[in-house]
Amino acid sequence: MAGVFSHNTLEQIRAANDIVEVISAYLPLKRRGTNFVALCPFHKEKTPSFHVHPQRQIFHCFGCHKGGDVFTFIQLYENVSFPEAVRLLAERVGIRLAWEQDAEGAAQRRLKERLFDLMEQITRRWQTVLASDAAGQPAREYLARRGVSPRAIQTFRLGAAPPAWDDTVNWARSKGFEPDLVEQAGLIIRREDGSGYYDRFRGRLIFPICDEQGRVIGFSGRVLTADADTAKYINSPETPLFHKSRVFYGLDKSRRAILDAGFAVVCEGQLDLIACHEAGVANVVAPLGTAFTEDHARLLRRYSTEVVLCFDSDEAGQKAMSRALEILLEAGIVVRVALVPAPHDPDSFIREHGAEAFQSLVRNAEDFFDYHLKRLCSIHDLGTERGRLRVLEEMGRLLLKTRNDLIIETHARKTAAVLGVSEAAVRSEFRKLEGRGRHDRGPAEPAPPEPGPAAPPPLEEWLLRLLLQHGALIPWAGQHISPDWLQHEGARRVVQICFQYHRQGVTPTAAELVQALPEPALQSLVSACAVDERPLPEPERQIRDVALRLRNAWIDRQIEACKRRLGQPDLADPDRLALLQQLQSLRAQKQTDLPPPEPAAF
Repeated sequence: MAGVFSHNTLEQIRAANDIVEVISAYLPLKRRGTNFVALCPFHKEKTPSFHVHPQRQIFHCFGCHKGGDVFTFIQLYENVSFPEAVRLLAERVGIRLAWEQDAEGAAQRRLKERLFDLMEQITRRWQTVLASDAAGQPAREYLARRGVSPRAIQTFRLGAAPPAWDDTVNWARSKGFEPDLVEQAGLIIRREDGSGYYDRFRGRLIFPICDEQGRVIGFSGRVLTADADTAKYINSPETPLFHKSRVFYGLDKSRRAILDAGFAVVCEGQLDLIACHEAGVANVVAPLGTAFTEDHARLLRRYSTEVVLCFDSDEAGQKAMSRALEILLEAGIVVRVALVPAPHDPDSFIREHGAEAFQSLVRNAEDFFDYHLKRLCSIHDLGTERGRLRVLEEMGRLLLKTRNDLIIETHARKTAAVLGVSEAAVRSEFRKLEGRGRHDRGPAEPAPPEPGPAAPPPLEEWLLRLLLQHGALIPWAGQHISPDWLQHEGARRVVQICFQYHRQGVTPTAAELVQALPEPALQSLVSACAVDERPLPEPERQIRDVALRLRNAWIDRQIEACKRRLGQPDLADPDRLALLQQLQSLRAQKQTDLPPPEPAAF
């Protein structure tokens, strides 16, 4: 797929996207020697085996064997195609792409550009209605009652949709937008009798929903009267721009604050989120009235591995918290709970008690399992065996989802203390739950990653490490080493590509080799050798030694083959003579030396 883009375009995008910067927006990287390490996002593990090499712009996981350059990482993490990964990285640094061959891709890009333009223009239209149109008066009054400041209205670009059934239909027509495009954007709905269209959003306060770059991709509309015979909120449907289960409201404005704070606050609604911002808590996001999904958890994990759930204390809030919780635990995210006391939600609590009180609520958010243990004890009768067992089972079930021995041990001890039993008894019951989980739902611990492709013989891997980590050796290797000497097909391919680059007057980087070798197994081989931190002292001496040993091993294989053919009883005399001469030549080759590389190359 790299052929869709010119080499220069890919190199420009790669150079502008430092791999450490890109990956650190998704994972918390820690420096180790010359590399950075993290827990691998592509398989479950307890100790870091995911390495990022800043100098060679390569990553590699020694656990699951995935590796490659910055494009490969985005493909794997975002689960997108190579062209889409290129587009995402180009957008990240403001590079405009010229799609050179992919007509379908160009059509999709044009459609999305027209949709972005439409969404931006209707946002401005609804902002104007809210600011100064008579149709926006109910929304202005509602916001005043809720205490939303003019600054917040501007920051979040709030708007108002007029109550007419055809306001957006007529507005779009006046701006030259085709009805089919406006329907694709989720703004209008086709009438069942085929006689035309009507507006989706009517007489509602409008919250624009943005992607992480701040572009409007959808809308959420809230009714303005409590007695309205319709849903309180409606959201845009699924469109080419908007996928509700993969979007948080407010993330475009909070992602920097989340990184700075080290955790994300998750609340329930748009007005709650705006109130949090007004109270000085900017590291906050809100799902869009949908069940919390694995995509939501993965999106949050890009920015932090800790979340504070700030939901209402009523039954609906508790259920929403429970839905989010298990998915967050499965994703390896630490969860705390900032419980807003009844009868408040975050918005009303801030209006009544002030910003400082809310900030304190978030600061002092309780570890989820401490909160959960207290809640279980409040709803189950600890005076009965049944009640104690329910507490034990519920704590164990969720604790085991963390797959973290320290967390499990800590809260097993607390559970034992509350129930008045021994820690050994609690741990024993947890082990039974773990075994039951394996039987009922598969293994409690993740299955080990699939074994990687067969590694090259040590000598051939040694050669690859020398060439990938010391590119100045490639000219000498191209003159004195034959790829035929290598037995491992992947290693031989990598060496051949290195030599091809050299013949074109280029010393290839590991990242360039990844693009030239699209097979995942070969990308993994390149990345593993490129990030390997084992020392390679005196590389010019080492490559000469490796070359001699590879050549001699190849000669030995040729000699053995000649001897086997000489042992054939029906061999003709001319063929026997030719084989004897070949043997003599091979033995002579084995006695010749190789010149060392020029030290000046280093």
